[in-house]
Amino acid sequence: MPNILDIRRRIRSVINTRQITKAMKVVSAAKLRRAQERAVAARPYAQMLTNVLKSLVARAEIYDPETGVPKHPLLAQREEKNILLIAVTGDKGLAGAFNANITKAAARFLASKSEKNIDIETIGRKGRDFLRRRYPAAKIQTRSLAELSESLEAQVEVAERTGAIQITGEHVGTLGKIEFAQAKALADSVIERYCREEIDAVYVVFNEFKSVIAQRLIVEQILPIEQIGEQAVRLAEEMTEEEKKKAKEAAITAGVGMHGTEGEAATQFGTAQVDYIYEQPPEELFRALLPKYVSIQIFRALLESVAAEHAARMTAMDSATSNATDMIDSLTLVMNRARQAKITKEIIEIVSGAAAM
Repeated sequence: MPNILDIRRRIRSVINTRQITKAMKVVSAAKLRRAQERAVAARPYAQMLTNVLKSLVARAEIYDPETGVPKHPLLAQREEKNILLIAVTGDKGLAGAFNANITKAAARFLASKSEKNIDIETIGRKGRDFLRRRYPAAKIQTRSLAELSESLEAQVEVAERTGAIQITGEHVGTLGKIEFAQAKALADSVIERYCREEIDAVYVVFNEFKSVIAQRLIVEQILPIEQIGEQAVRLAEEMTEEEKKKAKEAAITAGVGMHGTEGEAATQFGTAQVDYIYEQPPEELFRALLPKYVSIQIFRALLESVAAEHAARMTAMDSATSNATDMIDSLTLVMNRARQAKITKEIIEIVSGAAAM
């Protein structure tokens, strides 16, 4: 029979742990509300930009009428020989299987493209640490553009390939406070490499967040752009019913809305059958706005991944708090039995001593 003092010590330890997990749940719930608001606030702009591009597609020649070749390089589709994968994970743990699921999805994607050359851009410490243990980092060398083109003299950084799969970039600590400038800088780098034909396709793996009980892990292709306004999802993994149930219970106890707010619908610009008059030529506007569309896609992935991480951590801390409560009840029962056994033993000893006299 365990010692009563040791059981009491364990109960106090579990109670302290429960207080920590309960506090972390409250903190994650508050951060989830803010992350959800940011994701919702970014949707009207993204929807308006999509509508404008759809309008321009109908009013501008984006493909050569003779050859059918797209005039914008971001629409050009090539054979996939060199691929860029952007893996968006969290910087911290204690979020259940959130980070593990993303790294597993990234590993499955890499296995499906094993015959290709793949560059990886990691966003988040957990994904960086996981992939760094398995794949080498690219060697960056500064070369003159004069070596590539005699008319240029600027210096550029060129990655020397160290393997079929290599890590070309790491972004740690950027998810704490996401700014559009960060997403735009990454998008500009990706677009530049795609236009130089260093890469033939760009994919991003992340947790898509619609609400606490409506999330899915997806691998989405962002380049080349196949159809504006439509997600090119290559891999999707939905939440299980058990995960939805746990997330629902955590949201109810934390006071978080379970249904995502889509925000006010953006005006349906470009859908009406009218002839819009643009100040600049439609082709020029289309070329200028298409890179911003790519930036918005990456920005959306970052915002939704952060919201999904906070939701996963809130659910994990709720489960930990519930498990701690169950453990306290179980230890209390064991302690009561041990104390009752000790009392019974003492009574038997007293009775036996009295009978012996």
